[in-house]
Amino acid sequence: MIRPSRCSLSFRAMLLCAAVLCAARAAPAAAEGSGGGPLRARWAEGMQAGVATPSTALPAGVRRIADLPYGADPRQRMDVYLPPAGARLAGQRAPVIFMVHGGAWRTGDKAMPKVVENKVARWVPQGFVLVSVNYRMLPDTPVAQQAQDVALALATAQQRAGEWGADAERFILMGHSAGAHLVALLNARPAAALGWGGWPWLGTVVLDSAVLDVPRFMSAPHLPLYDAAFGTDPALWAQLSPYDQLAAGTPPWLLVCSTERPDQPCLQAEAMARKVQARGSRAAVLPQPLGHGEINGELGLDGDYTGAVEDFMASLHPLVARLLRR
Repeated sequence: MIRPSRCSLSFRAMLLCAAVLCAARAAPAAAEGSGGGPLRARWAEGMQAGVATPSTALPAGVRRIADLPYGADPRQRMDVYLPPAGARLAGQRAPVIFMVHGGAWRTGDKAMPKVVENKVARWVPQGFVLVSVNYRMLPDTPVAQQAQDVALALATAQQRAGEWGADAERFILMGHSAGAHLVALLNARPAAALGWGGWPWLGTVVLDSAVLDVPRFMSAPHLPLYDAAFGTDPALWAQLSPYDQLAAGTPPWLLVCSTERPDQPCLQAEAMARKVQARGSRAAVLPQPLGHGEINGELGLDGDYTGAVEDFMASLHPLVARLLRR
């Protein structure tokens, strides 16, 4: 469901019943009150998931450029998935989906199946370029520097887009979990990201971040992994908070949130959407009755969820809409 009150656009998924979200809010609260239980354990396991075996199967005609560097560190690498020649529209440069993996700011990899498999299978054969990014992580690299890595990776990808038949000004940012927080931080303060040498992008898809308002989140009970990421200094919390750093006139937002998580990320998504709109930009909230990992892994599969994300993407540029047959 994309909430109709959160965006003026018409999306296919927003006709789903709002009562599902209300019921889901009550269930996590009960799980919190009982000390967590199986729901919290399953969610925490998804948050801490390590590096899985990379996906190697590619759709017919799709080519992967692996481990393209954007910095000197071995983690500063990205994979680029190029569409088949027949998928390109004559005279048009391809739009780019720029994907940032999650993993509690400490683990994860750009080639994990849940990060790329279904997204590549769906969108690259339709004519999109997909870039999946690694970045330096905890404990060696603080979250603020991780955001700088992502900004540098974005600028590098935009500078090289012409080599891939892509357009530097037709990027859509996307990130999951910790990666969702990092792309949200970039989207909240685009001028800081552009300082690394990039161009404005079309919009951003935030896949299930509970830390859009970092001070509010850190002031409530939370898992220890967040202490490792954000520490105990309220000034640092504000510096790393998309909500607190939000500038006026940002690119459009789609805030996807799980209704299954005990920390209720949809509440933060809704508050973020309201503030974005108050600052003169567009935002939509897309609650989903999926687990934290499923929000990432199931995107790209046929269904209302992928359709709603594609409706948002199509609203960003006519060429994107044409490729998605909208």
